[in-house]
Amino acid sequence: MTYPFHIVDVFAEQPYSGNQLAVVTGAEALSSETMQQIAAEMNFSETTFVGSVPEGDGGHRVRIFTPAREIAFAGHPILGTAWVIRQHLARDTSGPLRLNLAVGQVPVTFERSAEGVETAWFQAPPVTPGATCAREPIAAALGISPEDIETGSPVQQMTAGISAMIVPLRSLDALRRCKLDLDVFAPLAAQGFPPLVYLFCRQTHLPRNDLCVRFFFEAHGVREDPATGNGAAFLGAYLLAHRVFPESRLSLRIEQGHEMNRPSLVMLRAQSIAGSREVSVGGQVIPIIKGELL
Repeated sequence: MTYPFHIVDVFAEQPYSGNQLAVVTGAEALSSETMQQIAAEMNFSETTFVGSVPEGDGGHRVRIFTPAREIAFAGHPILGTAWVIRQHLARDTSGPLRLNLAVGQVPVTFERSAEGVETAWFQAPPVTPGATCAREPIAAALGISPEDIETGSPVQQMTAGISAMIVPLRSLDALRRCKLDLDVFAPLAAQGFPPLVYLFCRQTHLPRNDLCVRFFFEAHGVREDPATGNGAAFLGAYLLAHRVFPESRLSLRIEQGHEMNRPSLVMLRAQSIAGSREVSVGGQVIPIIKGELL
């Protein structure tokens, strides 16, 4: 038996940029163990598995695996998988596509600009602010000085299915110098902080963008993501919670991946309404490869 798969670049403005994603369709018969083995074989940040038909509530069941483990929520797999479903499994679907994830159902919508550029958007599940961390230990784990970290807002854990640490930096130079050392991070891990670190600064490589970010995570050692949708969702909630920008409604262009030669563009919308925070993350999806798993 063979299984179709598609490789797409998500948060990409041109082929071979953004974050790669493998999407395996018709995956109902695959065991969790086999899914994990396939994800390790693909060796992308994430690989997703989706059934051929929607579930009773109309949503498509999607499971997300890193090369090391299954996770409940990740941004670029949501957008890339929704694009594949719409192109290959549910071509006649109108309105939002709904993905059934471990964190619940996530709707994905598609917008086309006047220039014909299509952007896929997902609305993030509720993001919960967590513990804060002193600058000194996280700076040591990143190989930078505590003075490289902003003091106007905290280093803080944010959670939505999975957790990551948000670290505000003063400069693009500090961002470039960062590299996560898991051995130095170990005391923070012992305190419950996750080895997933999302760094941002307000200096950018390209003047048309608003923020520059990097994301390090543990998966058989340290890896870096060229584009991180769940990190952007965490960041949107963080920016609103700490009033990093004065506006209560944000629309931001986030660049990522320049240090990896895979430049990416993540779109972020975030607003505070009646005491709650609504965050949406968007980006382009570009098909690269289609084939069959034997």
